[in-house]
Amino acid sequence: MTIPLADPSRPLQNLETDVALRAILEGTATETGQQFFTALVENLAKALGTHGAWVTEYFPDRRRLRALAFWMDGQWVRDYEVDIAGTPCERVIDTAQLVHFPDRILEIYPQEEELRTAGAVSYMGVPLQDTDGQVLGHMAVIDRRPIPEAPRIHAIFQIFAARATAELRRMRAEAEVRAREEKVGRLLGSAMDAIIELDDRLQITRVNPAAEKTFSCRADNMINQSFSRFVGSEDMARLETLIAELDGRPEGQQSLWIPRGLTARCPGGESFPAEATLSRFELHRKKFTTLILRNVHDRVEAEEKIQSLTVETELLREELQALHPNGTLVGESQALQQVLRDISQVAATNTTVLILGETGTGKELVARAIHAASRRHERPLVVVNCAAIPATLIESEFFGHESGAFTGATKKRDGRFALADNGSIFLDEVGELPLELQAKLLRVLQDGEFDPVGSSRTKKVDVRVLAATNRDLAASAKHGTFREDLYYRLNVFPISLPPLRERGNDVVRLASVFAQRFATKMGRTLAPLSASDARRLQTYHWPGNVRELQNVIERAVITAEAGKLNLDRALPEMPFSQGVAVNRPASLHGAILSAKELEELERANILRALETTKWKVSGEQGAASLLGINASTLSSRMKALKIQKPR
Repeated sequence: MTIPLADPSRPLQNLETDVALRAILEGTATETGQQFFTALVENLAKALGTHGAWVTEYFPDRRRLRALAFWMDGQWVRDYEVDIAGTPCERVIDTAQLVHFPDRILEIYPQEEELRTAGAVSYMGVPLQDTDGQVLGHMAVIDRRPIPEAPRIHAIFQIFAARATAELRRMRAEAEVRAREEKVGRLLGSAMDAIIELDDRLQITRVNPAAEKTFSCRADNMINQSFSRFVGSEDMARLETLIAELDGRPEGQQSLWIPRGLTARCPGGESFPAEATLSRFELHRKKFTTLILRNVHDRVEAEEKIQSLTVETELLREELQALHPNGTLVGESQALQQVLRDISQVAATNTTVLILGETGTGKELVARAIHAASRRHERPLVVVNCAAIPATLIESEFFGHESGAFTGATKKRDGRFALADNGSIFLDEVGELPLELQAKLLRVLQDGEFDPVGSSRTKKVDVRVLAATNRDLAASAKHGTFREDLYYRLNVFPISLPPLRERGNDVVRLASVFAQRFATKMGRTLAPLSASDARRLQTYHWPGNVRELQNVIERAVITAEAGKLNLDRALPEMPFSQGVAVNRPASLHGAILSAKELEELERANILRALETTKWKVSGEQGAASLLGINASTLSSRMKALKIQKPR
């Protein structure tokens, strides 16, 4: 901004110190803030008889000065701000000393356009400094005549500068106090807990917005009210006792948690449990109490829900125990006895176990038996079916996520590995894991750590991994569909479950156990299995293994007649093809077939399914789907029966 021209006819006054001091006192005695600087600058120009005078505030980050008051040629210059580079003011700021150019200022600063426009001849400026030496601003005068280098002029100028410095410091201090008060106000306003200030009579003197919300009451209806309106009489008496106890403590220790909390109440009559802290402080010789309250009604309800769920979990465990007493596997075949020996040997260790076997052979039951016999049996066994979780959600299911990690993640959630900490996790169908997640599972197995989705914080866990699959993972690793390093991490202690067809008389023992269990559940009485029933069960191939046997026996119990199992309706004669049973030829119905006849019958049926699907083994329209068995099972049976695709 261009500085207006001054009246060149006005002479420089002969200065008198007493007159100058009186001008300062009379002109600024009743003023503060902006009015103070306005009066100071006007009186400065009059006392020194200069054409212009100003006081500024300095902004070091921008190297600029902003005028608090600027008097020039008898009028005010509004909204004046200037960059100090290349100006006499720069020298004042950088040297932090009084700078006086008595004459020929334009020869010293020939490029300073504002000085040239004003016709300035002389300049005098002094820094305004804080107590630590920091430059807060400056005060300066200019004139179109020389300003003599007289000690009296400097003295008067310094006196005006001292007054300006004192007021600027006061304004800065006041601004800092206001800023601190604003921060305290925002702190109280943003707090989630109710904060209540009480005087020595326990009347409310201040509340924060959270207190209004907690008590469903506006601040103006709480202030100057006794706190007894918001708490029961017994709790009020406890508060008074605790406050007296705090008053007996030394300063710095006058705070405490309120044991068992309080039962607070809203003016409308609704009560709620609250956690609370109490503290005492003194201000201007008056005692005050700060009470911080948190409504824990939701948490109490959550704890009650957790207790309910704990009881429910125990009931489910008892039910599971009834289904699988002591976690035992039923059977006496040599193949099963080897499995039981393996379980006994590995259970007490923390070794990773890979359970292999066809679908329905009881892989989860083996995992439960290992966990039940381990040192981790008091901690949970978390079961995860890797094939049942969508690929987009499986990482979150395994490792959890932070709130906002992805669309729909409205709150933080722990994953299955976090839930299994210090316990065991059973990864069923582990061969179905996507490749990108296999690397993260490998990290958990190696280092016991993972990163929840959307979090930069690594979480450590101590989890024993039990995995199961009906796939040939070694072959999958060779073909690149399963990580080889993960396979070797999982395959530390493999346990292979025999299919039911290789367990001999175990099928009859299992059928008897299942029959008795379902009969008890349905309130029926059944006769023991007949020799004919036992033979029929032993000669069936059981592609679905124990799971299929369980389903067959349940159907047989439902359709039982005269207390006898009805295997005619329950036991399929041939595998199902597209949901329709393929019956034996009439000449074979009711006949007892030899092992060779059964093999030929199975071979013919598999060939028929392969021909129907044009020799497509797996997939939705494959032969395995038609036969209702797993593709790997079909492949192994084709090898056993020497079935090959014709050239």
